[in-house]
Amino acid sequence: YNSSIVIDGFEIETGFNGRSAWSRDSRDGLRTLTGTGTLAVQARAGFLANLWLNAKADKSKLVSGGQSILDGRNVNVIVLNTSKGIAIRMFFDPISGFLVRDEMEGVNSPEITDYSDYRKVGGVMMPYAFRLSAGAAKYDVKLDEIKINENIDRAEFDFPVISGKPLPDLTSLLAELRANEDKVDDILDTYAFTQKQTRRELGKDGVLRELGSETYQLSFYKGYRITRLIEKNGTALSPSDQTDADKDAAKRVAEIEKSLAKNGQRSSNGPPSPRDRRISIAEVLRASNLINPRRERFRGRDVIVFDFEPNPAFDYKNAQSMVKFFGKTVGVMWIDEKDKQVARIEAALADNFNVGGGILAKLRKGASFTLEQERINDEIWLPSRTDINLSVRVLLVKGIDVNQVIRSYDYKKFETEVKGATVNEVKRP
Repeated sequence: YNSSIVIDGFEIETGFNGRSAWSRDSRDGLRTLTGTGTLAVQARAGFLANLWLNAKADKSKLVSGGQSILDGRNVNVIVLNTSKGIAIRMFFDPISGFLVRDEMEGVNSPEITDYSDYRKVGGVMMPYAFRLSAGAAKYDVKLDEIKINENIDRAEFDFPVISGKPLPDLTSLLAELRANEDKVDDILDTYAFTQKQTRRELGKDGVLRELGSETYQLSFYKGYRITRLIEKNGTALSPSDQTDADKDAAKRVAEIEKSLAKNGQRSSNGPPSPRDRRISIAEVLRASNLINPRRERFRGRDVIVFDFEPNPAFDYKNAQSMVKFFGKTVGVMWIDEKDKQVARIEAALADNFNVGGGILAKLRKGASFTLEQERINDEIWLPSRTDINLSVRVLLVKGIDVNQVIRSYDYKKFETEVKGATVNEVKRP
């Protein structure tokens, strides 16, 4: 999706290329969108491409908004709610059935588009005039010609190229990122933090509701994660349940020590699991093509931003599972150029992904996740918010939708000591 408006020399552009969304104007320049801005542009791109026809496949909900009055006439209102919480209100003429208005979130303010002057194009009625209202700005647009199913050069949707300071070589940047990960892991071992995992569901009425939550205290020990449950649904555990949770955490540390004592190899008895190690982003991106590099500012830092997409030439057959998964995603990544650490990543599954040949589970195309990090103590980027939205079929039968937001906060620097089967956390002076 790309929209470009030029009025008296002032340019306004908004785009989404399936990986990243951006906004550009003559006053504020170019920026890659995050948060609600990204979701709004993605929703508009999906709506203009498919209208409401893919609502079921996209896990969106269509609900009645009743009737309303628009320009002195009665109209029917339908609300399309995306699985990511963006609502699109559509107003239909009850006689013609034409869409006469849509309302949805914009990059900086809600956007309203009124449609009129419908004419037949290739057997389909299309509006030749519309008014776009975004905040205080209003644009009246009249179209001379509409073409349907024309081939459009992919370059039309490329991220804009703005000349400036030379960019670093991405291969070298990822090599530095990978080389820096041991240092990052050592620093991570000294941190503890609180994490709240909230499950959500888009109801039949189109409202995104919280279903429940668990709150944990987390720390890393020798590169492995230690998790201690402290709350359920916002309520502290009972004394007996907290004692059990503390015992589980202590047991976890003992298992890690036992496993590492065996020549640094994992015990065949089970944990620690490899997934508890930090994932090497630089490693998994070997399966991707890296494109559209650019310089931007994120949380007050200079960052290198680039899009990534599947690399068809990559050898998936002999790759590890996580590499295979990332090799099927598209998205955008922000890397702190000085720290050589990932500051933010957005990714979506471009194709179905099978686990165990599809027998154990199958992640459906469109699954997405966003990881945003913040810089702590001027030394390390740590997670602040993670959004997960996916649909998975388990054991060829059961379909499960996962809509979850994970917030991490209250970071504290600690030294972790192991004594017997207990974990002692000592705050550094």
